[in-house]
Amino acid sequence: MVRNKNKNRVFRFNRRQRGLTDYSLRLKLLKSKMTRVVVRRSNKNMLVQLVNYNDKGDKILTSARSTDLVKLGFKLNTGNISSAYLTGYLAGKRALKAKFKDECIVDLGLQTVLYGSRIFAAIKGLKDSGIKVRVKEDVFPPQERLEGNHLKAKDAKKIIDKTKGAIDKL
Repeated sequence: MVRNKNKNRVFRFNRRQRGLTDYSLRLKLLKSKMTRVVVRRSNKNMLVQLVNYNDKGDKILTSARSTDLVKLGFKLNTGNISSAYLTGYLAGKRALKAKFKDECIVDLGLQTVLYGSRIFAAIKGLKDSGIKVRVKEDVFPPQERLEGNHLKAKDAKKIIDKTKGAIDKL
């Protein structure tokens, strides 16, 4: 908090005032001294990052976006549970390629937490790639949804398997 010299009014931090950062939660995550898995979503995309704290600013170890899947032959919508799973899987494979072997903690920020949502599908993908993540198993979506059985596209499962194979080859 910053106190204005001329008035008796106390101002909040800018990012807190705009509703972008929960500083008490961030402090708890930073005190753990673990690498954070930052998962952010929009209507059509997912972003998964592995981030370490640094005094000069956070350092991103690896990152993956759901739009990266299109370059690997993914032809479905990038805003569904299956693409979120593959985005997390891609981020995990990139982290392992960079020789990352630590345990991670999940940083969801100010997003609404719904068990079985796209956010947890991305974390499941990260976990399935071989990264150790502190999370309960009951928060993940059902396996049928991760595999794309709920999608109406003809060859959805085939496209998802092909993309996962392309990620494994990286």
